Amino acid sequence: MQNSLKKMQTDLYGGDMDAVKAATRKAIDDGMSPKEILDNGLIAGMDVVGRDFKTGDLFIPEVLLSARAMHAGLEILRPLLVESGVRAQGKLVIGTVAGDLHDIGKNLVSMMFQGAGFEVVDLGNDVMPEKFVESIRAENADLVGMSALLTTTMPAMITTIEAINQAGLRGKVKVLIGGAPVTAQYAEDIGADSFAPDAGAAVDVARELLS
Repeated sequence: MQNSLKKMQTDLYGGDMDAVKAATRKAIDDGMSPKEILDNGLIAGMDVVGRDFKTGDLFIPEVLLSARAMHAGLEILRPLLVESGVRAQGKLVIGTVAGDLHDIGKNLVSMMFQGAGFEVVDLGNDVMPEKFVESIRAENADLVGMSALLTTTMPAMITTIEAINQAGLRGKVKVLIGGAPVTAQYAEDIGADSFAPDAGAAVDVARELLS
């Protein structure tokens, strides 16, 4: 059985959507639990993708193919996971901040989190502070992720954190920021909990924040 999960990881790494779907169905038919398939097949495979993306051995198009393959397996597993009461690793609300229309990086982060077993609520781009606050409250989120690709939109991160503070939610949610111009120092300066330099690192940072 472990061999079939190893193959699933290899197929996922190669972005073979049909093979991952077939492997997921076979693992279910073989009597594996949904949690085992998720943890030791899909999540384990995406962890390797994330690691190799972080070190520069994989590039964005390859990561997108792997993420698509992971989603294909997850779609088959999701009803069984819900049925068996398997909890997500955490819930992330994510968006690109107000005034910023870029979303490739944010989309990659969303995919990496889903691949790592998190529940993800993606608010899209150009997200106003009020929308972040509303979603954090409604979703009872553990984490909020904010992305900015332009230096001119970075101040919207400050405004959003202030809005979260004013709503009385800051103690309930961890704030993770990222994007090309964003730095660890900036995260510290504006009162975010942490900074992720890329999508591959974001999941590791989130796991640390929630541990």
